Amino acid sequence: MIRLARTDRSLFAEWWWTVDKWTLLGLVCLMVLGGVLALAASPAVAMRINLPPFHFVYRQMAFFLPALAVMIGVSLLNVRQVRRLAALVFVAALTLMVLTLVIGPEVKGAHRWLQIGPFAIQPSEFVKPAFVVLVAWLFAEGQRSPGIPGTGIALGLYAAVVGILVLQPDFGQLMLVTMVFGAMFFMAGLSWGWIGSLGSLALAGVVCAYTLMPHVASRVDRFLNPDSGDTYQIDRALDAFHAAGFFGRGPGEGEVKRILPDAHTDFIFAVAAEEFGVVVGLMIIGLFAFIVVRPLRRAAEERDLFVQFATCGLVALFGLQALVNMAVNLNLVPAKGMTLPFISYGGSSLLALALAMGMLLALTRRRAGSNVAPPSERRAQA
Repeated sequence: MIRLARTDRSLFAEWWWTVDKWTLLGLVCLMVLGGVLALAASPAVAMRINLPPFHFVYRQMAFFLPALAVMIGVSLLNVRQVRRLAALVFVAALTLMVLTLVIGPEVKGAHRWLQIGPFAIQPSEFVKPAFVVLVAWLFAEGQRSPGIPGTGIALGLYAAVVGILVLQPDFGQLMLVTMVFGAMFFMAGLSWGWIGSLGSLALAGVVCAYTLMPHVASRVDRFLNPDSGDTYQIDRALDAFHAAGFFGRGPGEGEVKRILPDAHTDFIFAVAAEEFGVVVGLMIIGLFAFIVVRPLRRAAEERDLFVQFATCGLVALFGLQALVNMAVNLNLVPAKGMTLPFISYGGSSLLALALAMGMLLALTRRRAGSNVAPPSERRAQA
């Protein structure tokens, strides 16, 4: 048990007394759960493709401590430092995204990765949290100082990110960035004219993607009409849920991980449900919901517009990604390769999520002199 005096003014002591320990605990629980499920799901996948049984486990564990260090390290920053870090990460990651189009290897018809030594990095994962924080900053500054074209610059950043995602192509990340940007734009008080215009553009984008991208059309068609194509992975995932029961088949007894190519990534939620039961599946959903709701409650108490917008944007990014992954597993939305935060295998995803949640923890800390509304004002707002 960590015991620190409130009179201690060291950096760690100040962090310990101001950080939201419940959110931190929830995030650490997710990371530990990811390690457990990596042990459950990935050995079967590794052996099926003639790799050592613990190949993916060792690689995932290699990122575990660095990710935890990134999350804790970033959460030590103050609000101004979070903004500066977001700007640096955005410029660096956007540059790397451009490089993927030039020197990135083609994987399944897309250029999304850069090979750095023995590891592959997906720069778009790091762009997302940095983009959210910068857009929050621009919206907040635009409202504080009407002369600052915050909305226009934010739209320019959005266009730059979306343009590169279209060229890669990465329709799943594009949709996620668009949904989060739309939510933040709405929260910033956009007019009904903007809502109609952006909604029309989003609809036009979906139609164009369906018309011009065969793999997008195929996934939508298979979702609407399973007889129109191969739905093997979705069918096996649904079989896993049906066979799970309340308490599952038991650790190591699942079958879906032995036959699904993406059992350790896109469909790890189905593996968890099959082996540990619907009860554990609901507990995972509850843990994600807790991590989403708790920071939102803190954001509602803030007077600083930037902190409000950035907190809500990061929470939306985290929550929507989890929601899409689990919805795909349950065949509620068309299939799309999107990891389950902190649980699916993937080094880039793990580090980028650690960065995002570190920013979230930093922004929701309770500092002396912070712009927190008094209890009477919070009751009036409620």
